[in-house]
Amino acid sequence: MAGPLQNEIEDLLEGSFTPERLVVKNDSAMHRGHSGDDGSGESHFTVVIESAAFTGKSRLERQRMVNRALGDIPGERVHALAIKAIAPGESR
Repeated sequence: MAGPLQNEIEDLLEGSFTPERLVVKNDSAMHRGHSGDDGSGESHFTVVIESAAFTGKSRLERQRMVNRALGDIPGERVHALAIKAIAPGESR
């Protein structure tokens, strides 16, 4: 079951990009007791998002777009966020 922060990430990305595919995976359990684990169970995430908004954008531009959409979540409320942002038709 998704926690409140995971749900917020999903809602923000859905609202910003209308993705064809969105997977937000909570990786926090794999990092329990390591650096950045705040005990919340929502400290590390992987995001895979496919959206037409990324067409013609570089990998860095896509990362910045996702980070902007998430506001204060990356780096402040989440310790680690891995992002794979692709345009439709690109390899997954």
